[in-house]
Amino acid sequence: MSIDIRKKHDKSLEEAQDIADSLAQDLADKFDIDYGWDGDTIVFQRMGVSGEIDVDEEVVHVRARLGFFLSYLKPAVEKEIHRYLDEHFR
Repeated sequence: MSIDIRKKHDKSLEEAQDIADSLAQDLADKFDIDYGWDGDTIVFQRMGVSGEIDVDEEVVHVRARLGFFLSYLKPAVEKEIHRYLDEHFR
């Protein structure tokens, strides 16, 4: 089961990365996920979940893969990602 969300933005790359980092922290707090930066990409994981948040000058792209036992979290995770992106990237 996968999540694939893109959001265009008009922020500077640094601002967009700061917002993406805050999103990763929010997801980490709510869903017990570990994350870190690899270049312009945030990589996150926990048992049964892995994914990336790519940030460039125009788009934030969130991809996640949920294992079978965590597939029930998909609606909650998608809702939280959309809420956060809509709030911070108008």
